Amino acid sequence: MKLSPVPTLSMIRQVATRFQCSTIALVLLSVCSAVAQESHSHNPVQMTPEQKSQASALVKIIRDNTVRFKDVSVAEKEGYALQFGCVTGPDYGAMGLHYINGALVNSGVIDATRPQIIIYEPTPAGGVKLIGVDYLVFASVWDAKHVGPPELMGQLFHYWESPNRFGLPAFYALHVWAWKDNPNGAFVNWHPNVQCQSFSSPN
Repeated sequence: MKLSPVPTLSMIRQVATRFQCSTIALVLLSVCSAVAQESHSHNPVQMTPEQKSQASALVKIIRDNTVRFKDVSVAEKEGYALQFGCVTGPDYGAMGLHYINGALVNSGVIDATRPQIIIYEPTPAGGVKLIGVDYLVFASVWDAKHVGPPELMGQLFHYWESPNRFGLPAFYALHVWAWKDNPNGAFVNWHPNVQCQSFSSPN
């Protein structure tokens, strides 16, 4: 009968070291995943002076090219229509009302002057107030011709996998809160000061 070798102190130390390294790696992976998810959702991102300059330029372009949409009927005449109701989060604000231009979404083109989505906030009086825009491109369309996520004037798009709350295929999107200051930054997904309480579904 062959006896198993008696573990030496050196062997025990090696096993313990491997276990510690594996445990540390798992913890770091969990932390990194959590940080990435938080950043994707609503945390502010620090920008360099050059990025701040580009960000200001992008916000100006958006304001110059969407000021006419303060009147929601103008947006509707140009092909934007409300979808998804009023999008709200459980603990970090809302995204508001998304008026989507299907033709621009399907084009797969990212143009700072022509956002795919115009974002409004419902008002207590029953109207809507322009608060920002959202650029959106389906991942399958973008990935077929590019390597890496879309970028617009220094701002990387966020990736939304499928299935998602919107019932859309996987997509990339970039929110820009050009008309309502967001304390967490102009390019995060959620706005802590946007409210959906005043929204009444047209259905």
